[in-house]
Amino acid sequence: MRYGGKITSIWFYIKNRNGDHVAPCEDNGNGIFVEGKGKSFERGFGWNTGLALAISREILSITDKRINETGEFGKGARFEIGVPNGGW
Repeated sequence: MRYGGKITSIWFYIKNRNGDHVAPCEDNGNGIFVEGKGKSFERGFGWNTGLALAISREILSITDKRINETGEFGKGARFEIGVPNGGW
């Protein structure tokens, strides 16, 4: 809510993708600026401390999970947490 601007809704759901589970979290806010694509998980990048997404990615990787940003600027942010088959 802090960074998305005009967010009015946030969705979480689970879907199956080639035997793995994917848990998208998406909103209808501004999305990640084009210049931020690929950098949003780097330490120090962002408007606050720049640690939250970097630490989230590290913690998930320790447990054999992954997180990616797949949103489109102007259409909202979308993060997908991937869980390998058998990792639930």
